[in-house]
Amino acid sequence: MTGAVRTLASPRGWSTRDWRATRDRVITLWRRSLRFRTIVITVALTATTILVTCLAMALVIQNELFTARKDQVLLEAQRATASAQATLDAAVDSTDPAAAQTLMNGIATRLSQQSSSDLIALYRIGPPSPLAPQPFISPTFESALVTPELRTQVQSSPDLQWWQSVALPAENDREVPGILVGHQLRFPAQDGVDYYELYMGYDLASAAQTLSFVQVLLWVVGLILVVLIGAIAWVVLRSVTTPIADAAETSAKLAAGDLGVRLPVRGEDELATLNRSFNAMADSIESQIKELADLSLVQQRFVSDVSHELRTPLTTIKLAADMINDQREEFDPVTGRAAELLHAQVQRFEVLLTDLLEISRYDAGSVQLELEPTSLASLAEDVIASMEQLAEKHGTDVRLVAPGGYTPVDMDARRIRRIVRNLLGNAIEHGEGRPIVVSVDSDRDAVALGVRDFGLGMRAEDVDRVFDRFWRADPSRVRTIGGTGLGLSIALGDARLHGGTLAVWSEPGRGSNFVLTLPRDGRPLGSSPLPLVPDDEQGGTLEALGLTQPISLGRTTTTRGTT
Repeated sequence: MTGAVRTLASPRGWSTRDWRATRDRVITLWRRSLRFRTIVITVALTATTILVTCLAMALVIQNELFTARKDQVLLEAQRATASAQATLDAAVDSTDPAAAQTLMNGIATRLSQQSSSDLIALYRIGPPSPLAPQPFISPTFESALVTPELRTQVQSSPDLQWWQSVALPAENDREVPGILVGHQLRFPAQDGVDYYELYMGYDLASAAQTLSFVQVLLWVVGLILVVLIGAIAWVVLRSVTTPIADAAETSAKLAAGDLGVRLPVRGEDELATLNRSFNAMADSIESQIKELADLSLVQQRFVSDVSHELRTPLTTIKLAADMINDQREEFDPVTGRAAELLHAQVQRFEVLLTDLLEISRYDAGSVQLELEPTSLASLAEDVIASMEQLAEKHGTDVRLVAPGGYTPVDMDARRIRRIVRNLLGNAIEHGEGRPIVVSVDSDRDAVALGVRDFGLGMRAEDVDRVFDRFWRADPSRVRTIGGTGLGLSIALGDARLHGGTLAVWSEPGRGSNFVLTLPRDGRPLGSSPLPLVPDDEQGGTLEALGLTQPISLGRTTTTRGTT
């Protein structure tokens, strides 16, 4: 079927996706759980220690079993050989080959009876002789077991006992470990003595079985020890990490603002002391925060009350200042100038009171938005048009670049207009008469507005404080607009009320760029449609924009685009 995608699981029912999910869960648990991490480390180290110990014990036991069995075999073979040699020495020399062969068979039978070996071989040393007994080889003895090196040692050392580890054949075509022991025997002969090589094979199957049993027992005991130590570690860690987890959870609640949470205190140990200290710290923090909250509430009420109380006398003073300012032409120049200054400062005082009332509302959390569908591009056009005279007074060209942002978005138009007026007013005042670019764009999730000036710019430490209340980048600079120092702080509060952001970029000699980003229809706010850091290197200077014309008096030229 077209467009369908199927995920094939592995033949054993375990897909790669399941493996990755399990791996991610284990990694997350490793990072976040002290108990899990400690248990895993404890079990891993314990298992390694037990593994090394079991290997060492298995090797030691194997060596001891082999040594004990070897010594037993050599002693048994030596006794059987000595008995056989004594029988040969007591035998009467005979010239009858049949009697000599009967003696050989009897010696083989005696060796088999006096030892636990049924693998016996007797080879004559020297050339064959019709008078000497023929070699004797047990039916189950394989001549290939005797290596040339062993035969050389046996032939060259008649009084020594030699042995060699070999693999003896067993049932079902198997092989078992064994030992092959070699001696020399002296047979009485007609012309002296005939020498024969005697080889007896002993299997170590019983020792191998014992070793296998011991090894299995060691591994079972080791596994049980690992499980027991892991369980003990879990029980011990649970008694230690549970109070730590409770402390972490309680501290998180305390950091989230729940000042009434406390840790239970049980016993007199170190954890109890920690819990008591934590509770004492929480009590102190709660007390101080309440004191600060009460002080902040008093300050908010003071600012609000003073602002409200000043409204009435300010209204009266404003009316009187307006009347005096309207008649300033009738006064002498000094008095007329005083009337102008009085009128300007009263207006600034009124703006300051308005801003203080707004700040007090933010602090009290009583600000409410009046949302209505608004086109951000159209709002920017209106603000630019309303500030044409101010821009013309400073000799500044304001350009609007709006490839998007025409689709209405729910916002408090009054507050957004205030943000734009504040950003544009600051850009005009600090733009050094250079062009200002107002950009509006949008995407599926957000709309954004940027105000870019090419003035002196700000240092990095100034950028960090630009939204602080009553802060100015250059206190010695004379303000021509008459701001209060609260405009950017209020603008930031308005942006956050909408669930948006207000960010700034600035560099000395390159100007500043403020970007306001608002979410569309309550969607989560991701990246802004407009870049915060301007790319002046690509495209050259401002003239390379080529999108708009400077705003002239009474006319706004805008480049529009589709949203």
